[in-house]
Amino acid sequence: MTSYRVPLRALLLTVAVAASLAACQRTEKKEAEASKPAATAQADGPLKYESATPYAKVSLTLPEAIKTQPDLYASLYRQEVSDLGKYAEGAQADRTEAGGESAMGPYEKTIVYGDPVQTSRLFSAMRTDFDYSGGAHPNTVATALLWDKTEKRRITPADLFAKGADLSSLERALCDAVNTAKKARPGATPVKVGGDTWSCPRLKDLAIVLAPGDAPGKAGGLTFLLDAYAVGPYVEGAYYLTLPASTFQTLLAPAYASEFGGKPLKTGDVTNDLRPK
Repeated sequence: MTSYRVPLRALLLTVAVAASLAACQRTEKKEAEASKPAATAQADGPLKYESATPYAKVSLTLPEAIKTQPDLYASLYRQEVSDLGKYAEGAQADRTEAGGESAMGPYEKTIVYGDPVQTSRLFSAMRTDFDYSGGAHPNTVATALLWDKTEKRRITPADLFAKGADLSSLERALCDAVNTAKKARPGATPVKVGGDTWSCPRLKDLAIVLAPGDAPGKAGGLTFLLDAYAVGPYVEGAYYLTLPASTFQTLLAPAYASEFGGKPLKTGDVTNDLRPK
């Protein structure tokens, strides 16, 4: 029987080649994995909450897109449900003190967050709070949700503007938009700066959300949320008014200036577009 011996040098060369190939394969695998887009974290939980008792009917509706912001979703859902629970408890106390059963039926509170407008850094949605606790009519209040996705924190409308910025030109533009919208509502009374009964709105008193635009990843403008009684009697209703970014671009804070661009999909009175369906 013939015995074959592999030279030591050839054996070492074979081992080295195999190790090199394995290393190359590991490197290629790591590069392939790194090139894959990172998975977006998604919150896991309900988007709807409802509760009904003989004293109160309450509900909360959140948009699907809020699940892409887990930190925001967790705190927002928890706080809203807690507040609705307190509202229901208060309704029971009110109704019990008033004598129990009442022909008016239970109190009602409905909170709806509309479809958000997002940029690379900002997440924005309008929050509508419908509340009927007796009286001549229900009340609806619109507020703003503004979330900085980079810093993972809520911001205020004032944070969008540079510190010390003179906002008087923006307030004039908004006042003009109010009076333009009023022309389309029969019986509406125009407003002016320092009016006796109704006057031009001040930015510090308003909720503001991003307005969708025609430039991908950018907000085309801002929508100013004026509830009933803000610039006129209840019968006039609310005014949700969109101004283009060109109106206030130079007033924006440096951190958020690049989040705006292009033109809004719609300007002026967008009240009917934003009402909860």
